[in-house]
Amino acid sequence: MLRWLDIPPVWLALFLALAWCQSQVLTLGLSLGGRWADFVGGLLTGGGVILIALAASEMRRQKTTIVPHLEANRLVQSGIFSRTRNPIYLGDLLILLGMSIYWDAVLALVLVPVFLWIIERRFVIPEENRLRIKFRADFARYCQKVRRWV
Repeated sequence: MLRWLDIPPVWLALFLALAWCQSQVLTLGLSLGGRWADFVGGLLTGGGVILIALAASEMRRQKTTIVPHLEANRLVQSGIFSRTRNPIYLGDLLILLGMSIYWDAVLALVLVPVFLWIIERRFVIPEENRLRIKFRADFARYCQKVRRWV
């Protein structure tokens, strides 16, 4: 049961809750500015959702799992995966950044690099190690062609 709680959407929800709480309780009079922040926050959040949707669609098309703790059936290198090796995690990061800006949670912006560090250590590196073992040369070539993030 705990293994299913240790998934990126749960971590994202936790960090979003922290950002929202900061925006409601501890503003310290700091602000990113009105409408432009709403616009930028919306763009980043929407971009994150689109990245996740594109990645999930490609993984479904390739008939492999989207769950980080499970073993992949295929090494997906097409679609959005030809641009970034981790579009779902990048999408999560954009959603956190976008919502923090939208909520005017200035102090919560520090959560973005913390979230990146946790996601990379808990999910990205272990996933890449499993892919490296299973797909060996194919994964090595993929890593040479496509960057981890952008």
